[in-house]
Amino acid sequence: AGSLMLGSGEFCTNPGLVVAVDGPSGSGKSSVSREVANRLGLAYLDTGAMYRALTWWCLEASVDLDDEDAVASAANDFQLQMGTDPIVETIMVGGIDIREAIREARVTENVSAVAKNQKARDALIGRQRMEIVSNGRRIVAEGRDITTVVAPDASVRILLTASEEARMKRRGEQIGATGDEDRLKLEVAQRDAADSKVNNFTEAAGGVTLVDSTELDFDQTVQAVIDVIRTTTAQHHGEKS
Repeated sequence: AGSLMLGSGEFCTNPGLVVAVDGPSGSGKSSVSREVANRLGLAYLDTGAMYRALTWWCLEASVDLDDEDAVASAANDFQLQMGTDPIVETIMVGGIDIREAIREARVTENVSAVAKNQKARDALIGRQRMEIVSNGRRIVAEGRDITTVVAPDASVRILLTASEEARMKRRGEQIGATGDEDRLKLEVAQRDAADSKVNNFTEAAGGVTLVDSTELDFDQTVQAVIDVIRTTTAQHHGEKS
C-alpha cells in the first residue's frame, strides 16, 4: 500500500521524473519497469519493443538487414505507433497490431542485427527522446542504453541485473521454453554479446545505481527500484533546497 500511496502522493508534485532503467536480457527490466510506472503514475517506454518493431517491419518489407543504410532509412520512415500506458500495450506499424508478432522467433533471431546498426539506433534514439519529452518528462524508460545515451540526464538511473542462471530461468519462463536449455543459453548469450558491442549494460556507469535481482522475487525487485527512486529524488530535493 505504501508504494501505491507513492504514486498518488509524493511524486505527483514532481514536475519531471525520468527513470532510466538498463539491463541485460532476462533481468526483468520490462516487467519491473512497467509495474513501477503503473504504481507511480508514470508513462512507460519499452525501447526494446521499438527495435523489435523495426526488425519486424524490415522483415515484412524484405529490407536486407545487412544493408546499414536501408535499415537506417526504414528506422527513419516506418510508421510506428507506440503507446506509453503501462497497463495497455499499444505497438502498431502502419495500423497493424504487432504486439505478438514482435515476440516471435524470427524477430528475436534478427533483432540484434538491427540493434547494432548505429544509424538505425540514432534514428530510434531520436524517437525515444521525443517520447520522453512528449510525456512531460514523467516516464520510466527501459532498454540497454537509456542511462548512458538516451537519457543520461534522467532523474534516476538504474542498472537492473541478475546472475546468468537467474536470467536464463526467467527468459525460459517468458518464452515458454521447456528442456531446450542449450538453445536458450545460446539465445541469451548471443543477444548480450551483440548488444554489448554497442553499449555496456553489464556494469553501472558513474551515477547509475545497481539493483541485483538475483535473490529477489518480482514484487521485491519492484520495491527495490521504487526505493532507489525515492532515495535519489529525496537527495536531489535536498540538494536544491
